[in-house]
Amino acid sequence: MALESEYGYTVSIWSQTLVLSTQPGLFSPRSPDDGTLAMLDKVQLQPEDRVLDLGCGNGLVGLAVAARIGPRSVVLLDIDPLATRTTRLNAAANRLDEVEIITGDGPAAVLPRHFTLILCNPPYHTDFSVAKRLLEQSFDQLDPGGRLYLVVKRLTWYRNKLAGLFGGVTVMPVNGYFVLLAVKRDRKAVPKALPTTRKHTQKLAQSAQKKSRRTYKKGEAS
Repeated sequence: MALESEYGYTVSIWSQTLVLSTQPGLFSPRSPDDGTLAMLDKVQLQPEDRVLDLGCGNGLVGLAVAARIGPRSVVLLDIDPLATRTTRLNAAANRLDEVEIITGDGPAAVLPRHFTLILCNPPYHTDFSVAKRLLEQSFDQLDPGGRLYLVVKRLTWYRNKLAGLFGGVTVMPVNGYFVLLAVKRDRKAVPKALPTTRKHTQKLAQSAQKKSRRTYKKGEAS
């Protein structure tokens, strides 16, 4: 059953056409958000991806991904019950009913599952406290090698936060927006630092002395 006072639009993404309902209380209710479209233009999907659409709104991002790689690979999450109700209508209308749609506050709402890809157009708050929590939870719930894509207009804070969390970030300017990509490093692939205990230092010194004596004896023999 359709919700009252609904708007709607048709959008084509990755050669897939989606017919989507929206609501006045949701983000960008009359047309697709330009920032969201900019992010989708930069996203690189893998067939085996397990995807979280974080803050799904009316479902545009998650349903576009589901149409591309399959609905069972996608979870759509929003704190607003109006958003998740609208997303369910849109999933049914586009024959993508097998996506999972959850009403909850941030990635922690879907623990213990993890993802290879998280997509988010974060809320525009001035104190960044909500964004900070969402990014930290996203990092925790990405698999090693997993990717986080964001689209923002205020670059500096997000770039610095992602660089601190992930150790690096790629910035892609698109039509007045910034699409950010951060990849969670595989800690197993990072070489361990050499031990720096006093005992180890003594062993290194003894080894160097032995090599020096052997070199000296060879010099005498010659």
